[in-house]
Amino acid sequence: MLRKIRITLAVLFFVGITLLLLDFTGTLHHWLGWMAKVQFLPAVLALNAVVLVALVLLTLVFGRIYCSVICPLGVMQDVVSHLNRKKNRFTYSPALTWLRLVMLALMVVAIVAGLGSLMALLAPYSSYGRIVNNLLQPLYIWCNNGLAAIAEHYESYAFYSKEVWLKSLPTFLIALVTFVVIAILAWRGGRTYCNTICPVGTVLGYLAKFSWFKVYFDTEKCRSCSLCSKNCKASCIDFENHTIDYTRCVTCGNCLSKCNFDALHYGHPGKTEKAERTEKTGNGEKTEGSQNPTRRAFLLGSAIVATDVALAQAGKKVDGGLAEIVDRTPPKRTTPLTPPGSVSAKHMARHCTACQLCVAQCPNDVLRPSGNLLTLMQPTLSYEHGFCRPECTRCSEVCPTGAIRPIDTAQKTAIQVGHAVWVKENCLVLTDGVHCGNCARHCPSKAIMMVPSDPDDEESPMVPAVDHSKCIGCGACEYVCPARPFGAIYVEGNEVHSSL
Repeated sequence: MLRKIRITLAVLFFVGITLLLLDFTGTLHHWLGWMAKVQFLPAVLALNAVVLVALVLLTLVFGRIYCSVICPLGVMQDVVSHLNRKKNRFTYSPALTWLRLVMLALMVVAIVAGLGSLMALLAPYSSYGRIVNNLLQPLYIWCNNGLAAIAEHYESYAFYSKEVWLKSLPTFLIALVTFVVIAILAWRGGRTYCNTICPVGTVLGYLAKFSWFKVYFDTEKCRSCSLCSKNCKASCIDFENHTIDYTRCVTCGNCLSKCNFDALHYGHPGKTEKAERTEKTGNGEKTEGSQNPTRRAFLLGSAIVATDVALAQAGKKVDGGLAEIVDRTPPKRTTPLTPPGSVSAKHMARHCTACQLCVAQCPNDVLRPSGNLLTLMQPTLSYEHGFCRPECTRCSEVCPTGAIRPIDTAQKTAIQVGHAVWVKENCLVLTDGVHCGNCARHCPSKAIMMVPSDPDDEESPMVPAVDHSKCIGCGACEYVCPARPFGAIYVEGNEVHSSL
C-alpha cells in the first residue's frame, strides 16, 4: 500500500511539473505554479520559510520521501530505472560519503559566492527544467503547431502556432549531457545520482537519519534471502547485518513489497521493537503493538498532499515570397540585460538556478539562456525574436526562487533594465538614403524622436535621438530596426535596474 500511494503521488507531481515546464501559454501556471515553489533549493533561495519548514518536518517525520515523490529529477530516474526490466539487479554498496560532502560543499560555496553557473549545474530541479525545456518542449510545440494548422483549416483558433528555435547551444548541450549521464546512472544503478552527487539529497538524507518513521528489520522473521537488497534502487540495505543507511533511503517501499517473510516494516522502530519484546502470546504471536501499514500509508499520502537540443529549424523567411531576409546578428552588449524584476545582474546571479521556467513561459521569445561563463544558462533578454512588452509580467510571476521578483504592470513600465543606443554607421537613413523612423514609431515609452541629422539643416535626413530618461530598455526599437545584419539601434543593459 505504501508503494502504491508513493507511486500515485509521484506520478501526479512528475506529470504536473513536466506540463508546467512545457507550457508556453501561461495557463497552467495558475494551477500548477506551486509545484515549482515547493522544490527545496528554489525555496532556500527565495527564503520561503513556510515551504522549508514543511519539507524539513516532512523529512523528520516520514523520511526522505521528497526525493521519491516531489523532486522531478528523482522520479525521472525511477522511470528510466524501471525501463530496465532485469530483475533483482541492485546490491548493497557503502555510501560514498566523501563525494557527497564535496558536492554539498560546492553547492554551499556557489550559493554564498553567487556562482550561478555552478549552482545551476548542481540543482536537481533546475537540471530537470533544462532537460524538459531543451529536449521536450520543441517536440511539444511542434505537436501544438500541427494542431494549430488543423484547427485553422477548419476556421478554428483554439490553438496558435509558435516558432521553435535554438535559444542557446551551450544550454542545449548541457541539458543533453545531463540527461544522458543521469539516464545511464539510473539504468545501471537506480538512485546513484541522488545518493552521490545531488546536494539536496545529501541534506535531506542526513535529516532522514532522525526521522520518526523508518523502514526497519524484524530480525526474527528475516531469512537473509537478499530480495530486499536486490530491489533497493538506493543500494542502502545491508541484509547480512540487518541495517539500512537512512541517509540514502528514499522510502520508495520497494523492499516492503518484495519481502516474502514480512521481515521489513515501515514505522517507528523503537516503539515497535519494544512492543515485540514485551507483548507476545504463548505461541509467539503478537497481540498488541503491531503497526498498521494501511494507516501509515494513508498518513504518508495525506502529509504529502498537504504539503524545451532544441531540434527546430526555422522555416525559410522571405520578403514578399522572393527575397530571402538576412538574419540580424545579435549586438555585443557590454552589460547583459536581465529581466525586469531581477533588480540587478548580481541579484540574478545569486538567486537564479537556471531552471528555464521563465524562458519556457516567455510569450514574446525574449528570454534566452546566457552563454556567459559566469551566468551560464541564466536568463537574459535578447530581441531577435520579439521585444519585452510593457504589459507582460509573466517571468516575474513564475520564478520560484525570487531571482525575478513579482512586479505588476505599473512597476514594469517604470523599471529601466537598459537604454537604447543608436549606431550611426548602420542606420539605413544614412547608408541607403531612405526614410525610416521604425524605432520612433514603435517605442512604447516615447523615448525616441526623429531629428535632423544635421542640426543646422532642417531638410537633412531624419535620424533617431534617444531620451534616456524615458527609455526602459524594452527592445522594441532593436526588434523592429530593418538594418541587416547589424542593427542601427540596440539596448545596452544596466548593472542595476533603476526606476523612472
